[in-house]
Amino acid sequence: MLLRADPFQQIDRIVQELSGTLARPSVMPMDAWRSGNEFLVQFDLPGVDPASIDLTVERNELTVRAERRLPQTDGADLVINERPTGVYTRQMVLGESLDTERLEASYNGGVLTIRVPVAEQAKPRKVEIASDSQGATQITSG
Repeated sequence: MLLRADPFQQIDRIVQELSGTLARPSVMPMDAWRSGNEFLVQFDLPGVDPASIDLTVERNELTVRAERRLPQTDGADLVINERPTGVYTRQMVLGESLDTERLEASYNGGVLTIRVPVAEQAKPRKVEIASDSQGATQITSG
C-alpha cells in the first residue's frame, strides 16, 4: 500500500514551521496494518461529527474527508482556541491485491476504522503435486 500526501498541504506545513506559526496539526493521524486476510486503517478524528465524514473509493484510490467545526456557543466569547477545526483530507493508494468492492468503515470513539479484505486472487493458495504410475510429476494449482 502506498500513501500519497497533498503537496500543497506539505508546503503549507513547511512554511508554518519556518515562520513559527505552526500551532495545529494539518493532517489526520493514521495507523495501517494487515491482519490475516484484511487490511485495517484507522484515522484519529476526535470531535468530528460522523455525518461530516466522506469516504470515497475511485479505482484503487481511497479519499477520507472530514470536518471539525467550532461548537456553537450562544452569547459566549471564545477566549482560547487550541483545538484544530476545519476540513481534513487524506488520500491513499490501495494495492491491487485489496478488494475495494467489499470495503467497510465504522466510526467509534473518535476513530474511523476502515477494513479492506484481501482479494481472493492475492491470497496464498496450496499447490498440489500429483504423480502418475510411471513416475512423471504434474503440478496443478487449486
